[in-house]
Amino acid sequence: MADNNVTEPQTNDPTQQTSATEAAKNAKAAPTPAAIKAHAPSPAAFAKNAAHVPTPKTGGFGESEIKDAERFGRVDDNGAVYVKDGDEEREVGQFPDASKEEALSLYARRYLDLKAKLDLFAQRLKSNSIKPREIDETVTALSEELAKPDVVGDIPALRSRFEELKTKAQEKKTAIAAARKEAVAKAVTERTKIVEKAEELAAGLGDNTNWRSTADKFRSLFDQWQQHQRTTVRIDKTDADALWKRFSSARTTFNQSRRKWAQARDNERAAARKAKEAIIAEANELKDSTAWAETSHRFNDLMARWKQAGRAGRQEDDALWAQFREAADTFFNARQADRDQMNSAEKENLAKKEALLVKAEALVPVKDEAEAKQARRQLAEIQEEWDQIGYVPREDMRRIESRLDDVDKQIKAVEDAAWKRSDPEADARKSSFEGQLKAQLDELDERIAKASDPKVKAKLEAEKATKEQWLNAIM
Repeated sequence: MADNNVTEPQTNDPTQQTSATEAAKNAKAAPTPAAIKAHAPSPAAFAKNAAHVPTPKTGGFGESEIKDAERFGRVDDNGAVYVKDGDEEREVGQFPDASKEEALSLYARRYLDLKAKLDLFAQRLKSNSIKPREIDETVTALSEELAKPDVVGDIPALRSRFEELKTKAQEKKTAIAAARKEAVAKAVTERTKIVEKAEELAAGLGDNTNWRSTADKFRSLFDQWQQHQRTTVRIDKTDADALWKRFSSARTTFNQSRRKWAQARDNERAAARKAKEAIIAEANELKDSTAWAETSHRFNDLMARWKQAGRAGRQEDDALWAQFREAADTFFNARQADRDQMNSAEKENLAKKEALLVKAEALVPVKDEAEAKQARRQLAEIQEEWDQIGYVPREDMRRIESRLDDVDKQIKAVEDAAWKRSDPEADARKSSFEGQLKAQLDELDERIAKASDPKVKAKLEAEKATKEQWLNAIM
């Protein structure tokens, strides 16, 4: 197809001359609007060559549409094609060897092609995917085409339609701008929320921070940031840079704090490992000791130090604990074996002492001083054998010692009674004390007789009653 802005030259060479019929046949038919929507490029594609907007592949225009367009044109006897463009008539091309009908029909179809572009642009303006740049480029391209189009048809009607479309195009751009502004504001708000969450995490870092969980949260926020960038409208670079700076700053604060925590943790673990290795060395020195009580206390101290040493890391702690536990088990197992052996011997000793108790308890009661002396000698022999037997189980010690003490007390009671009866100094002390009590009672009688105050008299009578009880006790 010849360029719309170029007039095809005439020639008298039969070998080069092309008939109007052949030209008409070779001209590409104009598409229907439906065909344009399905196959033709968008107005933005047309606009890539603003000077020469290509005619889309067309065809299938109705005869009535073609005839209606032909009304605005004519072909003279020389094959020149003219169009009435408002009050002006101008030449749009020449086909000298074709019939007037064929020439006029070709340029009418070009008119319908141009009209189809406007129809396509109208449809694109209804689309939500059209961009302002596409609108501007399409308006520019169509403006150039409609300036002096080489077509036959109602060109003023096309220009009028185009003016309406330009108005709609401007409205569409305004709506797109408003929608974009709203979308950008929404995107900024959404991204700001991501930033604020990151800043809140950074501000809340401290000794009780769960670093692994917080790292997962920062990772999730970063994923949200990237997803937001991919799926939402592009925001202004100034706002985007400012928000990213805040988000990056929060992440940097977290990463620096986590590194400091990790360094401090590593230092603490190293110190804990060193302390526990020293404890293990001490435990290995003590594990073969047979000083059961002292070494048990020292192992308890080592355990307390172990708990205060802190953690050296799970794997190292497990390995260090196994070493400490091995040394402690060596000692405590040996101590338990010794206790088991000792318990067996103590049980044998208990049986022996209980047999001696039977002999000792058979010595009482005693009736007089002679029987007490004989029981004392036999009890002394039993006590000597008792001491030679050795330890008994701790839970039985008080019970059997108490029984033996009871035998000793019964014998001693008889011995004490006999001694009191035969002790002259005791009789003298008793007589003196008895005289003193009687003198005090006589004095109290006199004071009671003279007392006029009931309270004083009652107090004196109470004192007299006490001293009378003492006198009765020694008589």
